[in-house]
Amino acid sequence: MAQNKVILQVQDVTMQFGGLRAIDSVSFHVDEAEIFGLIGPNGAGKTTCFNLITGLYPADSGEFAIGGEAYFPKNIEKVTAAGIARTFQNVRLFNDMSVLENVMVGRHVRTRNGLWAALSRHKRARAEEAQTRELAWHLLDYTGIAQFAHYRACDLAYGHQRRLEIARALATDPRLLALDEPAAGMNAAEKMALGELLLRIRDDGKTLLMIEHDVKLVMGICDRLMVLDYGKTLTSGTPDSVRRDPAVIAAWLGGSAHV
Repeated sequence: MAQNKVILQVQDVTMQFGGLRAIDSVSFHVDEAEIFGLIGPNGAGKTTCFNLITGLYPADSGEFAIGGEAYFPKNIEKVTAAGIARTFQNVRLFNDMSVLENVMVGRHVRTRNGLWAALSRHKRARAEEAQTRELAWHLLDYTGIAQFAHYRACDLAYGHQRRLEIARALATDPRLLALDEPAAGMNAAEKMALGELLLRIRDDGKTLLMIEHDVKLVMGICDRLMVLDYGKTLTSGTPDSVRRDPAVIAAWLGGSAHV
């Protein structure tokens, strides 16, 4: 059986806030075309770990690689250039732009002429701009929100704003899609639809890393999980093995394996 290609490698990463070791020698990898979940109780270090990978904080020590090449997540620009696109727990959209324009802005990270040439309608940018618009329409259709293309982003329902964030992230053609609490604030029906969308994105060859409080969603869609507790790796593996791990049950699931 062919070995899966590793997209993200995190090795011995440590981060301290004052005297608190928020992340303590954490290592894991994410394979191509899988959904990998980071879970754990509140204060376990999930968000800190995520922020280290995506350049919001610098790690004190450790190594990061994307597609086998070392990258140094010192800032968000370097992380984007390495091929990581992230969404945030609190939706961050260009509220006064249209839904379509939000996705087009995401794509301009990857286009040759960039945003300003496009905005100025520079002659050489027009063909590229047409391609960008076409891709944006495709991604809105793909994420199920094409009918809202001309709405202002702030006028979308919350669940649709979440989908718009994912469409904008996909517009950068990322090697890794990093999702920070994508189901936060959603009702049960929206969560189910989100899970179906994320599985489709994976099945189309994308690689996803997510942190999420909704254990049922995570167990239902992730290929593999890592459980953090007090900044350390408690366990990792398939949802089934994690669900039955005695350390996880004792530390987090309140003595019940029914997750």
